[in-house]
Amino acid sequence: MKKIKGLIVLVFLLGLYGCSSDDPADETSKNILVNNIVVNGSNITDGNAKQFSVAVLPSNATDRTVTWSVSDESVAVISSSGLLTPMDNGTVTVTATANDASGISAEKVITISGVTGPPVFVESISITGTDITDGQPQQLSVEVLPANANNKAVTWAVSDALYASISNTGLLTPKLNGTITVTATATDGSGKVGQLQINISGVTPVYATTLKAENMLLWQRSNGGWPKEPHNDFSGYDRVQTSSEITKANNEKNNTDTTTDNGHTITEIRSLMSAYKATQNPDYLAAAMRGIDWVLEAQYDNGGWPQYYPLRNNYSRHITYNDNAMGNVMNLMRDIFLKRNNMDLIDASYVAKAQTAFDKGIQVILDTQVTINGAKTAWCAQHNAITLLPADARDYELASNSGSESVGIVRLLMTLDNPSSEVIDAVNKAVAWFESVKIVGYKLQDTGSDKVLVESPGNVMWARFYTLDDYTGHTYQALFNTFEPNEPFFCSRVADAEGGGPRKTIAEISHERRNGYAWYGNWPASLIGSEYSSWKTKHGI
Repeated sequence: MKKIKGLIVLVFLLGLYGCSSDDPADETSKNILVNNIVVNGSNITDGNAKQFSVAVLPSNATDRTVTWSVSDESVAVISSSGLLTPMDNGTVTVTATANDASGISAEKVITISGVTGPPVFVESISITGTDITDGQPQQLSVEVLPANANNKAVTWAVSDALYASISNTGLLTPKLNGTITVTATATDGSGKVGQLQINISGVTPVYATTLKAENMLLWQRSNGGWPKEPHNDFSGYDRVQTSSEITKANNEKNNTDTTTDNGHTITEIRSLMSAYKATQNPDYLAAAMRGIDWVLEAQYDNGGWPQYYPLRNNYSRHITYNDNAMGNVMNLMRDIFLKRNNMDLIDASYVAKAQTAFDKGIQVILDTQVTINGAKTAWCAQHNAITLLPADARDYELASNSGSESVGIVRLLMTLDNPSSEVIDAVNKAVAWFESVKIVGYKLQDTGSDKVLVESPGNVMWARFYTLDDYTGHTYQALFNTFEPNEPFFCSRVADAEGGGPRKTIAEISHERRNGYAWYGNWPASLIGSEYSSWKTKHGI
């Protein structure tokens, strides 16, 4: 048995070493070396310079460049590009040597005749051209001296191909407004160059566009934010807008229906930054930054964000955690100051602003954690922006502790790299509250025509809303006084036959609300389990 075990270990070790990516042979195989070079060129019979070339094999060699040399520079000289310039009649060996580690080279013996005297090399090059003010191409010219130079050809280049391109005949084509340097280099081996600086203006750049980004520009309001409609689920951005939609968007530019509800404005900002990274279209960057300006302006001094801005005279002016509205904003702010997820592309001046906004946001989260009977618990879906107390929203969304929205808040706090003692306490207390209010042994069953609460041994779920400990002055104070703190409640719309206000069971509310809203869910399940355990381990709690 011991021999078998030893054999297994040996086979394992052989396999391990055989598969190791640290094997030098494996590294070498990634660098494909040259194995053959052929020099292309013929004898010179007219005493003039001739361009030589090479064929380098294999075609997929990692480095296919070569270095040129000649055996006798009194007979001919050769440039780095392979231009052979005769100096006298005679024979010379031209050599091309691979620049990689292969050591491969090739030679060709060339006979030179027709040279009637010593070659005349270029001594100076002057470029003639003017600044471009209309954004149009310009033909440049050169004066090469002396006039009797044997080879007066030049190669053209520009200092930055982003701003302009230049042809082999010297036609300069502008791309962007700016300043470039044009260079003309002699090809006779003399090494002489001429340069000219040219200022470019009058160019109207043409950038790539994307349908989604263009549609987002169309629907962006003048104040920098975006509305929730008509593309509440965002899919409408992916198609060509109808003529009536284009008219509507342009006519409503100055509307103030801008919001973070259902992920809007934040999603548009992120999409535009992604489009900007792909296209470099400055319109996308400018629109995203205007959106960020809107977000920063919308923040309350206490650190919270309303659902809509400018403020409206309804529940949307509350600090809004509902549908992770504030969580989405906070994650954007953090990406900006951490310069990640494309937010490194915006102006650096936003980093400090975003850091401040994020820190204030964390503080208001801590300040709005609900206390019940002296113990910290969770959060309402929305809090009054002045008192910071839980607040009503729609007529079936009354002040409460939320078994849903509180999950996103806790997750956000758990992502902080160096949580303060106050943050740690807030997380611990919230998780303890989730544990204390979980509903065991029941589930909401869809019968096809209705939803009913039925027994389900072992099932765990949470209610959307739980009662607070004080409803003094509330419209439904009398009804709430029949509840104990931390008790689930359910609501119809005020206009429903069942009437408004809290009910103890889901069966007591209207059929429409019972089937049209998420009253129960398992939102905190993974949070209070594996996520919470990992968080405590990470921070040694």
